[in-house]
Amino acid sequence: MNNLDLKNRDLDVLWHPCTQMKDHETLPLIPIKKAHGIYLEDFEGNKYIDAISSWWVNMFGHTNKYINEKIKEQLDTLEHVILAGFTHEQVVRLSERLVKLTPPNLDKCFYSDNGSSAVEVALKMSYHAHLNDGNGSKSIFVSLTNSYHGETIGALSVGDVELYKDTYKPLLLQTLQTSVPKDMSLEAAIEAAKDFEELCSQRADELSAIILEPLIQGAGYMHMYHPHFLVLIREICTKYNVHLIADEVMVGFGRTGKLFACEVANISPDFIVLSKGLTGGYLPLSVVVTSNDIYAKFYCDYNEHKAFLHSHSYTGNALACAAANATLDIFENENIIEKNKDIAKYMAQKLKKFTTLKNVASIRQTGMICVVELKGYSSDQRIGLNVYQYGLEHGVLLRPLGHIVYFMPPYIITNDEIDIMMDTAYEAIIRL
Repeated sequence: MNNLDLKNRDLDVLWHPCTQMKDHETLPLIPIKKAHGIYLEDFEGNKYIDAISSWWVNMFGHTNKYINEKIKEQLDTLEHVILAGFTHEQVVRLSERLVKLTPPNLDKCFYSDNGSSAVEVALKMSYHAHLNDGNGSKSIFVSLTNSYHGETIGALSVGDVELYKDTYKPLLLQTLQTSVPKDMSLEAAIEAAKDFEELCSQRADELSAIILEPLIQGAGYMHMYHPHFLVLIREICTKYNVHLIADEVMVGFGRTGKLFACEVANISPDFIVLSKGLTGGYLPLSVVVTSNDIYAKFYCDYNEHKAFLHSHSYTGNALACAAANATLDIFENENIIEKNKDIAKYMAQKLKKFTTLKNVASIRQTGMICVVELKGYSSDQRIGLNVYQYGLEHGVLLRPLGHIVYFMPPYIITNDEIDIMMDTAYEAIIRL
């Protein structure tokens, strides 16, 4: 087997996500043979630092020895069982731990397969909870401008990605957007919260929930805002009986300097949505954690027809739950959050030098996520693609979001590897 053989076989049968397949007439696919730690390796022995944690999922490196062992142990015991009417030790243990670790008053776990599906669960659960309270008119969801929550129909509906909105508009739910803070200042947070309160004062009877990405809008060009915005939104939601859904699919599990981004603002949402890093990057799994108060609204005799109507075949999969428990073991046993703070400090030092470049508009950072925003280019120049290609040629997987170059590596990265990762990006930007 070699790179060329696998590339040709791939293009005969595969349609890749977030990809214009015509690009691969000139842009080579990178077949990966194996991976270990922060490195991916192709069939010709070329290695690449995984600077984006393989779409933000990989926490503790590829083929992590401890997670591997725990999945293998589970494989010999139970691979999967229906979660309707049955249960198993891994899902119970995981749920107990998540209830303990997430912010206060999040007491019950509902599992699905991926982030988009979990967003759909939270939306449906919010609407249905209001319906069971006799508030069936509360059917509109609010999200922030520039937001992204996934690509299934409901998740797309509460996003604000112009391309998706334009293409799929006839299929989408009716939703509203309210302003995201324009920058990371306190003043911007206060100003944006005023817009949401004005919306609630006019239409609270129609609003089921606001869904937001706490602190950082991932696919929204890694836009960041002040944590006090979350404090204000929580207060407004409580005042107007609007649910707060915290989409922590990207920012959860240590990326922001806390285990969960909501902790930075010391708030508790009504629903927290988790996926990606939940299994350390190993297997698909997601969960919505909500309150006993929400749960109680669905607890009834069978013929009352208030039960929550949602299911997935692989809900609470035992292998995925074993990976998630192993991931939480590492957080618990190795003081990861404190270690991440040291890594973030070093990344911050390296980030400063990008400000010397004329084509850099700004830099920003929250925890283990660093961003370099470029300027002076039109959208059709595809400068992100140039950075991506230069990175691969020099052993680093960078996948910019248009004019946004970002770093989101696994937590096991060393200072020397940070040097290679960020210096390679620096050299790529110089050459644009």
